[in-house]
Amino acid sequence: MTEETNIPAETGAAAEGATRSGFVALIGATNAGKSTLVNRLVGAKVSIVSHKVQTTRAIVRGIAIHKNAQIVFMDTPGIFKPRRRLDRAMVTTAWGGAKDADFIMFLIDSERGLKGDAETILEGLKEVHQPKILVLNKVDRVKPEDLLKLTAAVNEVVKFERTFMISALNGSGCEDVMDYLAAALPEGPWYYPEDQISDLPMRQLAAEITREKLFLRLHQELPYSSHVETEKWEERKDGSVRIEQVIYVERDSQKKIALGKNGDAIKAISTASRKELSEILEQPVHLFLFVKVRENWGDDPARFREMGLDFPTS
Repeated sequence: MTEETNIPAETGAAAEGATRSGFVALIGATNAGKSTLVNRLVGAKVSIVSHKVQTTRAIVRGIAIHKNAQIVFMDTPGIFKPRRRLDRAMVTTAWGGAKDADFIMFLIDSERGLKGDAETILEGLKEVHQPKILVLNKVDRVKPEDLLKLTAAVNEVVKFERTFMISALNGSGCEDVMDYLAAALPEGPWYYPEDQISDLPMRQLAAEITREKLFLRLHQELPYSSHVETEKWEERKDGSVRIEQVIYVERDSQKKIALGKNGDAIKAISTASRKELSEILEQPVHLFLFVKVRENWGDDPARFREMGLDFPTS
């Protein structure tokens, strides 16, 4: 994993002949499986996954090389009916990502079909003019005849270039998606170095990893209003790294939940996060977590900037 860069690169396969590159925005309802699919297509973890809805808050770009194409997947926040300022920022970010992409990939949970937010998103896609492909996820759990009915119903509302039936969890059908995109993206140089898999700075990725472990451990007890920031990153002479992070919550009662009885929860979260970060960084990690109460952090512009979101003024 490397730090964010905007320097185009033409290395490896890119030097052998005509190359293709472009941005593909994944759009879908919350928990449709967008982050799982991005990680699958990139071949490495670049976006966090949890049981909690609206886990992805800002656009995460995962970079994949397939044949002679560099495909930059934009994992957008799930689109839903916003109720809070943070919700509005996330939904605005998701639609903005769609309009900036070369291709739109509309992901639907086949089990849920066009219920709720998925139907609203489909209507919104009428106003998006980029080429679009439809991806039905979790198809191994749905009867083939029901998948065909769903495909027909979706294409009656918006015309998609192609429809793919996949399982992001086991990878079924994903190679077909990659083959199609690699051939469909415009010719041009690659945007990122060949060995780069994300444009997310390491400090932010580390915070995201800890936030994932927080949600996985406490997704039933801890409300959605929690946030993690990496405050200190120190490379040490022995080859290890010392990382200090703060988990922000809005009330003292939430702080007690995050800490757990005798500190059990925070210890488990720290252990899980440290293990994964050590694997990603390929070096020993000393991780120190602190929990602080910051009332109404969801109305703080600085927190939105830290998450990579624009602060809604209304």
